[in-house]
Amino acid sequence: MGDSETIAQRHRQIFAPLTQMRWPFWATVIPLAILFSWSFFAFGWQYVWGLGVTGMGHPMSWAFYLVNFVFFIGISHAGTLISAILRITNAGWRTPITRAAEVVTVFALAAGPTNILFDLGRSIKFHWVAIHAQFRSPLLWDFTCIMTYFVTCVVFLYVLMIPDIALLRDHFPRRKWVYQLLSLEWRGTERQERILKKASTFLCIAVIPIAVSVHTVVSWVFGMQTQPMWHSTIFGPYFVAGAIYSGIAAIILVAAILRRVYHLEDYLHPIHFNNLGLLLLTMSLLWFYFTLAEYLTTFYGGGVDELAVFWSKMAGKYSPLFWLMVLFCFIIPFPILALKRTRTILGTSITSISVLIGMWLERYLIIIPTLSEPRLPYVRGAYMPSWVEWSMMAGLCAGFTLAIILFSKFFPVISIWETEKEEKKREIFQSESI
Repeated sequence: MGDSETIAQRHRQIFAPLTQMRWPFWATVIPLAILFSWSFFAFGWQYVWGLGVTGMGHPMSWAFYLVNFVFFIGISHAGTLISAILRITNAGWRTPITRAAEVVTVFALAAGPTNILFDLGRSIKFHWVAIHAQFRSPLLWDFTCIMTYFVTCVVFLYVLMIPDIALLRDHFPRRKWVYQLLSLEWRGTERQERILKKASTFLCIAVIPIAVSVHTVVSWVFGMQTQPMWHSTIFGPYFVAGAIYSGIAAIILVAAILRRVYHLEDYLHPIHFNNLGLLLLTMSLLWFYFTLAEYLTTFYGGGVDELAVFWSKMAGKYSPLFWLMVLFCFIIPFPILALKRTRTILGTSITSISVLIGMWLERYLIIIPTLSEPRLPYVRGAYMPSWVEWSMMAGLCAGFTLAIILFSKFFPVISIWETEKEEKKREIFQSESI
């Protein structure tokens, strides 16, 4: 009887966010919805009047939209990838964070490619990418990898939610018709659990190479061109490392907010943030190494065109942003994460905010300085984003946040069945030890 009461209490605690919609919920959702709606107006304005209402022009053909595209694809990189790796290695501490990580991946993947639609003069013609496909173009490689990754991640998230959806079906009569459809008649039989285990193992193995290929191909969109400081063989691993870096930061921040807002202290413990902080520390060192290697190689090579872009970042008009990037990506995070006493929930949350700001600046500095310093000296460019681009960026961030909040109102952010499974394993291990 005691076990039944414990299970019921656990279910009530995890199910609570699905039913509680008090004033903080509405105070958050309504402004986000307004901001998200405003971006539709901005997009309509741009669609009617053309890309001339943005700050883009010759030679600045790529700007905020491509920066945000690379940034959100980067955020999506770590969630399912880390979840899959931790599942394969059977790391028991991963259980409470995997669902949030997978959700971040799916919604970031939905947000990132949307920027491509913004960047097109006539977004309604987007289907021509499939109709008139040219696989000689890295842009089509990018489209193919992203769509494959998106479908795989959605299936990955859904398959591992089926047992929890079945619980929701039995606990929420008013929503039963939805959960009944999504649960696929899950009853927890041995055959169903065996199929689930095989499917999850296959998806975990499949998602790792797909995830790595996605940001590698994103880097090739730049690296396959002969633009200064883009045509680099290091861009593939550099982009992958940066994507995992920003992705881990996003997971930590989302987990910390969910823990605080939904009172999940019994599930998301300091050890989870400590372990994620160690991963973030490792990636900060990798980021520093790749950044140093990239800029040192450019400087030592001494190419005229490359040095023009190099010095515009180091000591020119983009230098304030460059040194802010170094501050946010390494100088602030490294000492906080290196010390165990500061690698707390608050410490990792602060470093995550710092890393996300710094990694957005990194994407900005990869794209804008190169385009503003082309080889021909008489076409130097300058870029200042317009209200349309700021509106689209704000709406995209609002939509991403809103999607996570609404998800948490329909599905548990903690994997219940996996949590119970881990607890049973722990109890069996303890009883055998005694």
